[in-house]
Amino acid sequence: MAAYLVVDIQIRDSARFEEYRKLVPATIAKYGGKYLVRGGSFEVLEGDWQPRRVVILEFPSVAEAKRWYDSEDYRGPKAVRQAAAASNVVLVEGAAPA
Repeated sequence: MAAYLVVDIQIRDSARFEEYRKLVPATIAKYGGKYLVRGGSFEVLEGDWQPRRVVILEFPSVAEAKRWYDSEDYRGPKAVRQAAAASNVVLVEGAAPA
């Protein structure tokens, strides 16, 4: 069953974050992941959550998403992201097909 990483990012260092953008796509693809949302415009319809930049990644499973997040491949890019931005990251399991 698919799994999704929902990320809210507040970029603090644009130049450093640009380095992250160059490093991370190949690592995501290696674990079967893909971008569904990558910082597009959004509108808050309910509640008081005010995300800065929303990214949603899809992986084939929770296990693959965790393998990517904890991988040696992502360790370096993750450190760059953590230095360049404040992030909230949530992993959620997708719904079973109807």
